[in-house]
Parts: sequence; C-alpha cells; structure tokens
Amino acid sequence: MELGLKRKVAFVAASSKGLGKSVAKELIREGAHVIICGRNIDTLNSAREELGELGTGSVYSIPGDLSNSADREYIINSVIKKYGSIDILVTNTGGPPSGKFEELEQTDWDTAYEQLLSSTTSLIRGFLSGMKKKEWGRIISITSQAVKQPVDNLILSNSIRASVVGLIKTLANELGEYNITVNNVMPGYTETERLTKLIDTNPSFANATQEIPLGRFGKPEEFAAAVTFLASERASYITGISLAVDGGWIKNIL
Repeated sequence: MELGLKRKVAFVAASSKGLGKSVAKELIREGAHVIICGRNIDTLNSAREELGELGTGSVYSIPGDLSNSADREYIINSVIKKYGSIDILVTNTGGPPSGKFEELEQTDWDTAYEQLLSSTTSLIRGFLSGMKKKEWGRIISITSQAVKQPVDNLILSNSIRASVVGLIKTLANELGEYNITVNNVMPGYTETERLTKLIDTNPSFANATQEIPLGRFGKPEEFAAAVTFLASERASYITGISLAVDGGWIKNIL
C-alpha cells in the first residue's frame, strides 16, 4: 500500500530509543524526512546513524529535553530554521515514575505535568501555524493504554495522560477545517526499556501477558506501523480517535 509519505517532513519526539525511535524508523522507510530528538547525546547520535541507513528518507537530530521549556523552544526553532515547517508531528515522552498517590510529592506531579502535557501543547503550538498555512497536517499523540483503563501503581501516567487525550479530541474538532487530522495512539505493554524498568520495580508487571488476549507483549514495530498509517495520506478521514495497540488488553467496549 502506498502511504503517500515520500518527502513529507516529520518530527518525532523522544525518538532516540523506544517507541519514538520505532516510529521514526517506519516513517523513514516510507520515504519521509524525519527529525529525531533525545536527551542523551550518545544515544541520539547512535540512533541517527542507525536510522540514516534505512529507506529513502533522511534523518536530522536535535539534542534536548522536552520536559524543559527552554529546550523545547530551542528544538522547535531549530526545526523551523532548517525545514520552514513540518507535515507530521508525533508527540511522545518517556513515562513518569510509578507509585501510589501517597508515595508521591507535589514536585512529582509538577514534573509529570511538564513532561506529559506541557511538552505536548508546546510542540503543537510551535508547529501548528505551518500546517495551517499548507492546509495539511498530521498530529499524533502517543499516550498509553492507561488513559482508557488505569494501570495500578501508575497514578501519574493515568491522570496526566488523560488530559492529553482531552486536548487531542478538542483539537480534532478545531483543526478539521484546515485538513489537519489529530489522533491519539495508546500503546499497551510493549517490549521497551520502559517496560523492563516497570517489571524491575514491580514484578507483577511480568504477569501482564495473562491479561492480554494475544498472550504476549507487543513489539515496537507493531506499534510503529499503526502510527505510520495514521500519519499517511490513506488515513485522511480518521481524526479525533484514540487507537489502542494493546493486544486486546483494554476491556471496555468503546
């Protein structure tokens, strides 16, 4: 299937590893020009070299921490200086710490807000005008299955990621007239460094496959395929949705 992504410019947040890197891989294989970012310069450089060997698209890397407002501004300005505007924005961050409500301090909530919600609104605000001028764009937020069915011991993620979904649904209503689609994708338990850390801190996560109808954890490339489709020309009539890529873990009907 031709996805119409050749020469599209895509910014994928937190993409030096994990799900973000997997999404960047798929977009490059489809011929998109992809901008990646990450906090660790060595990891970022390694990812750039790996991605540069794939497909017909190109890769450009920018170091920075998306939970830091100054770094966000630097990243946005750097992208605009090089490309003028982007066609596809994939917002994404690492997950906040696990823990129950009484185990967390107010600073944990403030940090999670900057990491999950403020980073998303800042990136959208920074790149939206270019999409509106072209009357074409794709905004895709990576959140978590926890926004549909809260996960025990992840109260920070359960709470603040849900606000991101409210933002995405509202923007889908506001931006449709500009031919900009806005969607949310909810990864389930996927084989990433984040899942490994969760299992290390809470061994019960290792038994999560028993709750998944497909009986296994997801693979990053399976998740990336769904995001790439939503970024494509083929998904031009899909907006305002929250798509679960979770092996059937979420139990609700809608």
